[in-house]
Amino acid sequence: MPRSLRPTRRLPLALLLVATHALAAEPFAWPGGKRAAVSLAYDDALPSQLDHAIPALDRHGLKGSFYLTLASDTLRTRRQAWVDAARHGHELGNHSLFHQCSSSLPDRAWVPPHRDLDTTTVAQMADQVRLANVMLAALDGRSDRTMTVPCGDTRARDGDYVAAVAPEFVGIKRGQGGVVADMAALDASAVPVDVPVDVTGEQLIARVEEAARQGTMANFTFHGIGGDYLAVSNDAHEALLRHLAAHPDVYWVAPFVDIMRHVASVRGARTASP
Repeated sequence: MPRSLRPTRRLPLALLLVATHALAAEPFAWPGGKRAAVSLAYDDALPSQLDHAIPALDRHGLKGSFYLTLASDTLRTRRQAWVDAARHGHELGNHSLFHQCSSSLPDRAWVPPHRDLDTTTVAQMADQVRLANVMLAALDGRSDRTMTVPCGDTRARDGDYVAAVAPEFVGIKRGQGGVVADMAALDASAVPVDVPVDVTGEQLIARVEEAARQGTMANFTFHGIGGDYLAVSNDAHEALLRHLAAHPDVYWVAPFVDIMRHVASVRGARTASP
């Protein structure tokens, strides 16, 4: 470190605290000087995502991330549509083979016994997640992958299965609350998400505006769009996309895998700086 930059005992403590705060508050460097990143993600490989979400994203020139449960019906009946989505720049992400969730948690009567995370071992889940990556590669030919944890449940019968597979992913969504508070403290294996259900376009827009004010990122995990379950209306979804497309200088809307690659790159550069 140059001599002029070394702290000395004569520098008042108050000035040291101000300097430290300024470094901690340094804005995160998003591409093109944009103020926030936005991840538009969609879980469970639902028909309404193919019928409504992808056409809407394509109309606005935006790219989303689709987390496929590989046992879903659309992988059997509409496989080519997912291949085409990947060819057009949308991300195909890992949502496991069978969407195992914990039946012991509240409102989980819908979890079938053969897909109960409570009775599934860490080794079984790790095998399932790794096989899902192989199947996804057969669809899109890519190697870097991200994941959304089904139901946000990480506890298998004998431990945390996400910890066993985390090194194989660029990023994993599993936390609650879609606007990241502090990019410096972000855990790439527990990225928080909003799961909007029956919300208005104004409510969705408010979330991305919050991310822009903070200079961080907003992460959405949608399910049904204009249909299916846990749905958001086509009108609300369209209002969000229209707002994002109208402000390309503010929002970097990209597949989650690209966002997390960028986050890792910026962190690495900051760590390497003297």
